Amino acid sequence: MDDLLTGAALALFLVSFGVGIVVGLTGMGGGALMTPALIFLGIPPTTAVANDLVAAAVNKSVGAAVHWRSGSPNLRLAGFLVLGSVPTAFAGAFIIDAIGATSDQEAFVANAIGVALLFTAATYALRMYLQLRHVTAGNTLSEDDPDVKPLRTIAVGAVGGLLVGITSVGSGSLIMVALLLLYPTLSAVRLVGTDLVQAVPLVFSAAVSHVLVSGIDWAVLIPLIVGGTPGTFLGARIAGWVSQSVIRRGIVIVLSLTGLKLLGVPAEWVGILGAGALLLGPLAWGFVRQTRGLPAFDNNSAAWRIDQDTKE
Repeated sequence: MDDLLTGAALALFLVSFGVGIVVGLTGMGGGALMTPALIFLGIPPTTAVANDLVAAAVNKSVGAAVHWRSGSPNLRLAGFLVLGSVPTAFAGAFIIDAIGATSDQEAFVANAIGVALLFTAATYALRMYLQLRHVTAGNTLSEDDPDVKPLRTIAVGAVGGLLVGITSVGSGSLIMVALLLLYPTLSAVRLVGTDLVQAVPLVFSAAVSHVLVSGIDWAVLIPLIVGGTPGTFLGARIAGWVSQSVIRRGIVIVLSLTGLKLLGVPAEWVGILGAGALLLGPLAWGFVRQTRGLPAFDNNSAAWRIDQDTKE
């Protein structure tokens, strides 16, 4: 019990609460933010992955429940994703265990997380651009569910599940972008709801395998759940109220810099790249917006529009 009343536990609580808000707001997998945060707090990578997955299994259930009540998820689409993701997610812990010595496992997981974060940042930026392109091309929010593509959807789930099982990263990043590519007419709210619903069995499967292989650390897990659950609930409740443009651009920068740090890039170079991204990133995004015929810095112009004619 004393382990739960320390400054470290408070830090874990505050970080998990903040990450939970982001998960509820954007549908992004908390592992992309939470697992690196745990590592930077001094927790070994394998322990960080295992405990984050167990906490995420609880926290994502809360966000999924909120979206389920609002009627936003596409359950058939989520079902095909689960069919592909659950088996590969379960294999993740056993793949890590087969690496060899503990030190080799820690190095492998840290490098895998670094690569996954860079990949996540790239796919997240792609998601932003694709949504911008669809909106400016005249697409409107459809009230009809798109036709499901079973084989492609199962394949997306399998790749995403494997990534989550090894790194705890990917359930709300890789899969979200893949869904946007496969189903561009799926509304933003339904996209988030579908991803959160399919992520629950995915993360549960990965969490169970990690518990079987390496166990959990209660002093880490409890603050993650206690902080992350209300954060996810709050984020999911206000997802429809908050403009996500600035949040998403910030996430891309944070993920990129964190991934570089985990891959061993010197801190001074990470700092230089971070400063450059903060200064030049908004200008680059403004230029992209202008190429699509939008004002450079009008955040509201990239929101999905509802065709009023289809509502009458």
